Amino acid sequence: LLSVPHAGGLVANLLVVAGGGSGGYGNTGGGGGAGGLLEGAIPILAGTTYTVTVGAGGANQTSVTTVGNNGSNSVFDTATAIGGGGGGTGGASNLTGNNGGSGGGGVSYNVGGTIAGGSSTQTNSGGLVGYGFAGGSSTDNGGYYGSGSGGGAGALGIDGGETAGPTAGKAGGAGRYNSITGSSVAYAGGGGSCAEAAAGGVGGVGGGGSGASTSPIVAATAGTANTGGGGGAGVQGTQIGKAGGSGVVIIDAGITAASTTGSPTL
Repeated sequence: LLSVPHAGGLVANLLVVAGGGSGGYGNTGGGGGAGGLLEGAIPILAGTTYTVTVGAGGANQTSVTTVGNNGSNSVFDTATAIGGGGGGTGGASNLTGNNGGSGGGGVSYNVGGTIAGGSSTQTNSGGLVGYGFAGGSSTDNGGYYGSGSGGGAGALGIDGGETAGPTAGKAGGAGRYNSITGSSVAYAGGGGSCAEAAAGGVGGVGGGGSGASTSPIVAATAGTANTGGGGGAGVQGTQIGKAGGSGVVIIDAGITAASTTGSPTL
């Protein structure tokens, strides 16, 4: 809770980022979508208590038949940043990435066609401007594993898929830079896609995790805490889809006491 007991009120700059989605798993997994991002300036009224919620990242995905886990929403009063979409999972099923703040990457394992990435459902909210992009699609073009990467707050996930020969995974969609802390920092990067006999895709700038690879065996990495980055994609039933990064809420009211720890008072 954020309490504003003094007379008058003020205008505060805000950054609200939701938790990122986890990468998918199975024979191939898609990269996790970044948490939705909201930014802007809104009035903070005197005598009003505001609810602040920081969303958790989607948990590791260890099921070979279930799409990755979505991140949780972050909230400031009526402004809601939507949790990132989990990456698709190609095992017994072939699943598109989940919709979310940014969408999870698609998977096309053994389908002979194209599977879309998840869509972004982030909109403007509570007087703040919203950002999020869709995950990359995946097309089955051969026998080597691949997938789409997760979308970020600054760019679409990159299309990928199965290929005739070893091909590096796709980088996660780029996040968005914000200077609310006094320095330009990227938030909400998408998770990288997986690869077989080549390097997994790197995470999108802004805390996205990197995708797994099979040869050499390299595990995926989780999204970075307090960035809303999407988790890296798992692969081939041995390297799980990694968790998304937790979100963050930052309030710049020009007063030192402004924070989201405990029950701050301005």
